[in-house]
Amino acid sequence: MSRRGENIYKRKDGRWEARVLQPNGKYKYVYAKAYKDVKEKKKVLQESRKSISPYKAQTDHNSSHIFIEWLNGGLRTRVKATTFESYYRCITGYVLPFYEKEGQPQISAKTTADFSNYINNYINISISYKRKILTIYKTALREILKESHEYANILGAVSVPRVTGGDVQAFTVREQRLIERAVIDSHDKRLLGILLCFYTGIRLGEVCGLKWGDLDFEAKAMVISRTVSRVKNFAETGKKTTLTVGTPKSIHAIRKIPLPSFLIDLVLQSQIECSDENHFILSNAELPLDPRRYQKLFQAVLKHSGVRSHKFHAIRHTFATRSLELGVDIKTLSEILGHSNVSITLNIYAHSMFDQKKKAIDKLNAMYILHSETAPFAVKSSVVNA
Repeated sequence: MSRRGENIYKRKDGRWEARVLQPNGKYKYVYAKAYKDVKEKKKVLQESRKSISPYKAQTDHNSSHIFIEWLNGGLRTRVKATTFESYYRCITGYVLPFYEKEGQPQISAKTTADFSNYINNYINISISYKRKILTIYKTALREILKESHEYANILGAVSVPRVTGGDVQAFTVREQRLIERAVIDSHDKRLLGILLCFYTGIRLGEVCGLKWGDLDFEAKAMVISRTVSRVKNFAETGKKTTLTVGTPKSIHAIRKIPLPSFLIDLVLQSQIECSDENHFILSNAELPLDPRRYQKLFQAVLKHSGVRSHKFHAIRHTFATRSLELGVDIKTLSEILGHSNVSITLNIYAHSMFDQKKKAIDKLNAMYILHSETAPFAVKSSVVNA
């Protein structure tokens, strides 16, 4: 188990050890021979610190303690499991280590600006992930500082980078064709889900969450109403992760998408048996296919096809890129993708949009050349002099 954060684990000497973050930002350790006993000791320590409010003036307490209390202060019950995991990873992976460094003990406009610069200059993470970290950081600050007179100054010091098309990875047309051929030639019918994503733009968790009842063969459409995720298990017992079935990212992600006719035909021709409308399509069972397992299947297809490795999400970017190349309007594309507003689509696919603008201007350029090469009609001098 990770040595970061509050946890319980078994030592090599056979004893159980628990660690609890104290108001001074340091950890206190307790030990016992039995798991039950050390868990009780840990609980007593946690109860003893509850009288201290983490949301008071931040100059009174260590910032690490404040962010830990924000995570543990009922947030888990207010957000989805996948959202809480994202918050947890960003706070414990980036925010806490930064504030735990010597010289960065308090939340202030300066330390907030320093953290913002630290993340923006981080070389090994993408712009989209930098944006995610800083957005979560800002969300935490909003709740922590909601009664502070420094609220505006501190929040204003966070500089969140814009996501641009340059951060988007998509397959070329040739690569897409190679992947599609490998899927069609395969005897593994689960791979048809890859084609479904290429031509509808749905996410990995959404294709794993599809049930037979979500497909309407007559209307040639499907409904996206759930997503499958593997998330960290924050319980002190059991497996490290758990498979969860929940609602999509937002209310806009719950949507109805038309299906191309060739996909309907492929499903009907593939001899996949729909044993129950409540069964998941990829697993054809009551339990869904694990997204991580499907990601591995996808990587095997890429290797077999001789195509460079990309994350599964590259299929979604490919769908959006092909759609723009074919002239699909941005409003329609945004609704198919399930974005909450058109500006998100525009920001992500700005590069593709610019390519389309260039093509439009090239057409106008070709029209000008064509007209210039055409012999002008004769004009009488009397008309000109008039």
